[in-house]
Amino acid sequence: MASELTSNAPNRVPAGRNATAEKLLVAASELMIARSSIEVSLSDIAQRSGANSALVKYHFGNKDGLLLALLARDAATEVTNLEYLLAQPISPTAKLKLHIGGIIRAYHRFPYMNRLIHYLLHESTQEAADDVSEFFVAPLLDFQRRLLEEGRKAGEFREVDPVLFYTSLIGACDHLFFGRHAMSRAIGIGPVTDEVCRQYVAHMEAMVCGGIIKANSE
Repeated sequence: MASELTSNAPNRVPAGRNATAEKLLVAASELMIARSSIEVSLSDIAQRSGANSALVKYHFGNKDGLLLALLARDAATEVTNLEYLLAQPISPTAKLKLHIGGIIRAYHRFPYMNRLIHYLLHESTQEAADDVSEFFVAPLLDFQRRLLEEGRKAGEFREVDPVLFYTSLIGACDHLFFGRHAMSRAIGIGPVTDEVCRQYVAHMEAMVCGGIIKANSE
């Protein structure tokens, strides 16, 4: 969701969270990136943060509460960048290309994001699933709906169902980062490197834009 264009956009959630709680979130994020897994223990998080594991319960209720807060923190940054992108005085086609690249890079920057989304939507509580839908799924769907409508009105895009667009783009990102483990076992491909990410951005731009952008538009 973030992109080269949004490099000057706000890139952190506004200050206000307790410093210890923020340390716990940073520690959890770093551990998940280092281990390529969301299976990290409270003791590991506490040790890395320098805080007592009992503080997880104090600040977040339990481990799932911490995971939900981490996803909410990262999603808030990306949603802010979406609004920044939509407000730019550039064509809908340029915004679409930046969005495609930005969302793939966001998944690459937060490689635990798709696993957290899967876990919180399908393996945690109904309340957690509702929260994820509210702060991640709904804002992203709304942004894409508005962008697609802007492009249609400008005569650049054909009419596209925003739910199908969301499913296609997020599903493509999800399989690259979530399903790559299965592909690795099947055909021996490696991890998602920066170069793989760049190649995938170019591939998805060609695929998506080729199906949406009208002939003779930008």
